Amino acid sequence: MIKNHTFALVYRIIAFILAIAGFVSMSGMLRGVFNPGIMMYYTMQSNVVGIILFAVLLVKTIQGFKNHKNTGIKKNDLNSAHMAAITHPGYVPRLVMVVSIILLLTFLVYWIMLAPQMFTMTTSFNMWSFGNIAVHGITPLLVLGDYILFSPPKHLKYRDVYYVLIYPLLYVLFTSVAGLLGYVYYISPIDGLPVRFPYFFYDFDRIGAWGFVFIVGLCIFFLIISHIVYFLDRRRKV
Repeated sequence: MIKNHTFALVYRIIAFILAIAGFVSMSGMLRGVFNPGIMMYYTMQSNVVGIILFAVLLVKTIQGFKNHKNTGIKKNDLNSAHMAAITHPGYVPRLVMVVSIILLLTFLVYWIMLAPQMFTMTTSFNMWSFGNIAVHGITPLLVLGDYILFSPPKHLKYRDVYYVLIYPLLYVLFTSVAGLLGYVYYISPIDGLPVRFPYFFYDFDRIGAWGFVFIVGLCIFFLIISHIVYFLDRRRKV
């Protein structure tokens, strides 16, 4: 765990800028071709969550400089966990962990399941463009890096390992309902039929009930990851 507040501030400023730049680039705003429909994708929504998180961490880091200079508290009067909470630049560690897993889903699902199929959210697709790499790689890894570098140990609660599923499941529910009600992402160039679901692994029009199998499998996979993170956190030293 890094306790240097200056390093944390610089890290978060750079991360915040890169996260915004990646989102703006991927959205098409810079090219004047922004399509609101792109916000229906998990990638873009999860990146917004990451940007908001970095904004919160930036504010708290700046505020933390004042607390860090407080000389009215003696170290001997505090237990080690409380002392770490005062001297380190890690804030809202439980939230950072949950958001890390939420964005890790973006990272792993894209590069393992979607990239090999040349999946695209836009009509002009370049896998190696800055925007695509940023929203699917840079921002997720920066959020995870913030948790690893700055979050204090032994602050997670066991229920946090299940909180990581709340947003992904709400997203699946929302987009499934939208699709069943007639929302169309695009017309498939393969069969000429409308695509009503954002990702192939729960495109119920094309794979039917297998979509539920994929969803359950992803949930189990990420519960395993969140459990690993939790138990590693229990073993970290303050």
